[in-house]
Amino acid sequence: MTLKPALALFATSASTQLTGIDWIVIAIYFAILLVVAWWVVRKGKDSATDYFLAGRNLGWWIIGASIFASNIGSEHIVGLAGAGATSGVALAHYELHAWCLLVLAWVFVPFYMRSMVFTMPEFLERRFSAGSRYVLSVVSIITFIVSKIAVGIFAGGVVFGTLLPELHITIGHTYIDSFWIGSVLVIGLTGLYTTLGGMRAVAYNDAVQTFVLILGSASLTFYGLHKLGGWHELRYWSGSEMFNLWKPMIPAGVQGTWAPVMQTDATGKLVKEAWYFNGYFPWLGMLFCAPIIGLWYWCTDQYIVQRALGAPNEAVARRGAIFASFLKLFPVYLFIIPGLICYALAKSGKIPELGAMIGPDGRPIDSVAQGAFPMLVQYLLPPGLRGLVVAGLLSALMGSLAGVFNACSTLFTVDLYAKWRPGASQHQIVRVGRLATAAMVLVALAWIPVIKGAQGLYIYLQAVQGYLAPPIFVVFFFGVFFKRMNAKGALWAMIVGFALGTFRMLVDTPVSLGKWGLQNGYPHGSFLWIINNIYFQYFSVLITIVSAIVMVGVSHMTAEPDYEKIRNLTFETTTGEDRAHSRASWSWREVAGSALVLVCILGAYLYFRG
Repeated sequence: MTLKPALALFATSASTQLTGIDWIVIAIYFAILLVVAWWVVRKGKDSATDYFLAGRNLGWWIIGASIFASNIGSEHIVGLAGAGATSGVALAHYELHAWCLLVLAWVFVPFYMRSMVFTMPEFLERRFSAGSRYVLSVVSIITFIVSKIAVGIFAGGVVFGTLLPELHITIGHTYIDSFWIGSVLVIGLTGLYTTLGGMRAVAYNDAVQTFVLILGSASLTFYGLHKLGGWHELRYWSGSEMFNLWKPMIPAGVQGTWAPVMQTDATGKLVKEAWYFNGYFPWLGMLFCAPIIGLWYWCTDQYIVQRALGAPNEAVARRGAIFASFLKLFPVYLFIIPGLICYALAKSGKIPELGAMIGPDGRPIDSVAQGAFPMLVQYLLPPGLRGLVVAGLLSALMGSLAGVFNACSTLFTVDLYAKWRPGASQHQIVRVGRLATAAMVLVALAWIPVIKGAQGLYIYLQAVQGYLAPPIFVVFFFGVFFKRMNAKGALWAMIVGFALGTFRMLVDTPVSLGKWGLQNGYPHGSFLWIINNIYFQYFSVLITIVSAIVMVGVSHMTAEPDYEKIRNLTFETTTGEDRAHSRASWSWREVAGSALVLVCILGAYLYFRG
């Protein structure tokens, strides 16, 4: 699956089916967003705490909903449904990483809330040094721009733009198509309420978006199962293979290899990561790399953790993270299962129009099945609900973009500007925060021509996090669990780890984007060919191991840290008083909620065995 065809198929299908009622529903949705944003702006105060952390006054359900909405993007929804239609529940592995949010709730929230930090780099400065803070701040901002913003713009241009495929503007001799118009509109609207309202606007709009997203996507599951005849009919027509969550862990040809299975496209060109988009992962990568990326993303990434930092205390932050872990279980049933339903409906013949997605061998045709989401919208949903689903897709897109705009603004203002201008007033900090958000919007707009012409961009961006996350994972987890780790160890671990990741990115970039005559890769057997052909999950594990060795080695070869300065920043240096305070912040309810999430995850692995 590639992002552009799948999203374009959704948008094109939706554009031919939307009725007047659907457009009214979409208009009401945008009106609600604007009303919420306006209410938040009027309620806001001219202070850094209010602008970047919503005054540390967010409720637990707002925090959980905001974390969920930030994670789910348009490409996520359409892609998971397509994967459900082609390979069943295979991609549920990543969605069942909800347990990582429990690690945030129980392990990291106490440290973050005790330190009262605004950003993750600020926490690293408290634990290690200012140098660690600067390195992480710069790397995080660059990563957000080249990955999260890039994908968000691409999805926005394709989905929103092609809802009105005939829309275009001609200025002089310049023809502006719907992709540009859609990208600009989505970026502009999202940037407007993020710039004016800050974190509070993002969080409260995320709450609205979560409701719309779940309601709209749940309607597909409900109507699909009703049309099919129930869950037992879904199991019958899908077959045990599509309900096997364990099978993709060891696909044929991958068990004993380091490189992915090599496949070819229609032109005969090798596509080395084709099987990844069909839900097939090497078991070693899923066992070791996926949890590393998951723990980095859910426990240490500013994009996610900033919502928890907006809580008034440890108890609320923990409950919000636990609630988010519960919501994270939903995509399996809201996005993957509808794709499976689409496959079953096609195979059973209950919707004849879906028959084109089934090949002569009874298996789904990948290029057609990737449109599972739009086909269900087209053939199942009544007017009004179609508009709600489109609004849900736009919700996912805008929630992701708003989150990254706000995270980038916070990192730049708090970690860089406030350090350069320590005497800046609260008003100046908020103003710079708004300017930084506006700057991110302009950067996003500047990305449009690059993104529009890059065919392999989405595949390439999936690996970026795998290359840059490992050193961050290492310094946070080792820093919290081991008091002996010092500033020099952390700094060198990040430098070496980021250097390895950057090197791999530089090697991959011309191949992934088809530049400089390297569409088919480097000369076979060369050093760069070997680097480029190591599957990204394996290379990510390699970076993690090297970063850990460097951090432990350098820390033990240099002086011990001042344990008094890192009091309450590691498990070993936490005082009895703070342990008691942390223990008093939770009760059996939080334990029961966490246990329920774990039971649901375990139940999914036991149930989806084919």
